[in-house]
Amino acid sequence: MITAAMVKELREVTGAGMMDCKKVLTETDGNMEKAIDLLREKGLAAAAKKAGRVASEGLVEAYIHGGGRIGVLVEINCETDFVAKTGDFKVLTKDVAMQIAAANPLYVSREEVPESILEHERGILRAQAKNEGKPEKIIEKMVEGRIEKYYKEVCLLEQPFVKDQDKTISQLLTENIAKIGENISVRRFARYQLGEGIEKKSGDFAAEVMAFVKKD
Repeated sequence: MITAAMVKELREVTGAGMMDCKKVLTETDGNMEKAIDLLREKGLAAAAKKAGRVASEGLVEAYIHGGGRIGVLVEINCETDFVAKTGDFKVLTKDVAMQIAAANPLYVSREEVPESILEHERGILRAQAKNEGKPEKIIEKMVEGRIEKYYKEVCLLEQPFVKDQDKTISQLLTENIAKIGENISVRRFARYQLGEGIEKKSGDFAAEVMAFVKKD
């Protein structure tokens, strides 16, 4: 059985992400040395160290979907202009822009979610749990579990990648950091949907019926 303590130890040794640590520990049946070697082979241990470096170059990618009904702009940063011009980096930016168009995240990461929004969600979730008849002693635990699910819905880095549901966008970035050899980060994005926020006029149903009757 892979324990949280084992994952924590491997993460401290290698600097790799928690999910990557858990995955390699599972693959190696909890063998710490083999897990470290596997992370190094995959380049994920090195990728974690690169993640702390400053990334100020990169691209602003534009993506249009549905015949112009959805548009996305996303800024993805790397360390050098050279990497920003590579095919691998351009594919990554296109994939992330496509993700934003398809999954409609509201934030890049969970750190960006305002506390007021979280408290509002917790209030709704508590009410839902009470309406379901859940005991008071487990409601808070249920609420926090559902908040984790909320993060996966609204935070880009925690969403499952639309092209491969077995990995998150965060894991996709980590893989590309390992492959490209530079720190990569999503700085910001904007998503536009045609007609979003416009209050559509509701027709006068009675008038429509009368007009139809008069035609007869």
